[in-house]
Parts: sequence; structure tokens; C-alpha cells
Amino acid sequence: MHVEVKNLNFGFGGPKNVLNDINLEIDKPGLYCIIGPNGVGKSTLVRCLNKIYKVPAGTVFVNGTDINDISIKDNAKNMSYVPVGGDDTFALTVIDTILVGRHTQQKWKTSREDMEITFKALKLMGIEDLGMKRYNELSAGQHQKVAIARGLVQETEFIILDEPTANLDVRYQVYVTELLKELSKQTGLTVLMISHDLNITAHYADEVIVMAHPGVILAKGKPEDVISEDMIKEVYGVDCEMIHDSAGKPHIILGSALRID
Repeated sequence: MHVEVKNLNFGFGGPKNVLNDINLEIDKPGLYCIIGPNGVGKSTLVRCLNKIYKVPAGTVFVNGTDINDISIKDNAKNMSYVPVGGDDTFALTVIDTILVGRHTQQKWKTSREDMEITFKALKLMGIEDLGMKRYNELSAGQHQKVAIARGLVQETEFIILDEPTANLDVRYQVYVTELLKELSKQTGLTVLMISHDLNITAHYADEVIVMAHPGVILAKGKPEDVISEDMIKEVYGVDCEMIHDSAGKPHIILGSALRID
């Protein structure tokens, strides 16, 4: 899967754009993490990639084709999307909720293969026991696990996750990130995830994309090349100290906030 963004600008009709002159290329499998403070356009960017938002200025190419020339359904065969949080207003079972993710692959009815893929996703996320529970009866953390499973069953080459570890305890934050990393290695999956945990990002990401105000990409590269004390001070307005583990990966020890924007 080859995704390329050229000169993307996006706004909601106000005096300022949310995204400004975004250029980005992802051309090989791996775990890519987008980091940056609130309000810099991280979620807006990924919604432009998966056609939730129409690109008004600039171009997004998927395997060389302008995304505006790809239908929403066909693009969903290329990319799956896991939004942050979950809507608990509907009362489907967890199995049926996950099966919704198979809609781009299904024929006329749910097949044995669809069910096998769904149960595999349940097992991967450690939620086999929730299969027959109603989605609207689950906790926020359980919602997040179900949402990730629903994204995985689409079986695309590219998966976008908006804060997939939100609402998860530390154990599951690490588990989910390790799972996504391993899937990228074993299956050639390209994973693009928004993250607010700098240390998990630094430890697991193959590449880090740093976004900053006013809706720009400040840097892209390996964690050890991108994450620094100066970058964190500039982007987040926070002092920190940084040490490196035996593999050369940075670990951030946060200090005091320098400003509140």
C-alpha cells in the first residue's frame, strides 16, 4: 500500500485552515505514529485519508490513484478506520458489531469465513467472553477493544487508528501496540495510529510523524531521530529529560509545563 499526500490544505470555513501544506508519504509496511498536541489536526488528517472529509485543496493518492476518484466503499477495501471512542447507543451484540467491519468483503450474507475471521479478532483482542454481550452494556475500554477488532476484520493492507489505546489500562495499551506492531511485521500491514503516549510511541513506532501548530508536519522519521528534548519543548511546551535504552530508543521523563496555549 502506497499513500502519498501532496500540498493538502483543509479547513472548516473559518479564517484559518486546520491543515496547512501537508506533504506525507507512506510507502512500506510498518507502525507509523502521529504525535502532537491537541488541536493540530491529527484526526482531521486521517479523516482526509479515508474520505470522511473531502479533500478540497491538494491531493491524496492511494496506490497512485487520486482518492477523489475512488468510491468510499472501494477505499474501505484499501483502508480500515478505527475512530477514537465509541457510540454505545446501539444494542447489537459484540459479534454483530464486529461483523459490521466485514461489509466491504461480504457477498449476500454472512459466511463461515466471515465468522472465523470475527472469532479470530475476538481472540486477538482477548474479548472472546464478550461475544454475546450487548455493545451498549460495555465499558469504555471494552468499546475500544471491540472497535479495534472491527477494524482488523476488514482485512485491509492499511489500517488507521485514532488513539487506539484511549480508555485502556497500561497493560492493554502495551498489548494493543505490540499486537499492531507484530501484525505489521507478520502480515505486511501498514498501521497509522494517532498516539498521545510519547514513550509507547518511542518504543514501538517504526516511524514517527510530528504535527504542530498551525496544522503542519514538523518532522517524520525514526523515533531516535525525531523525538528529542528540543522537539518536545517546541511542540508541547514542556521541559523534559531524555535517556535511551539499550536499543537506542528514547525514553522521556517529563518536567514542568512551560506554557498553556
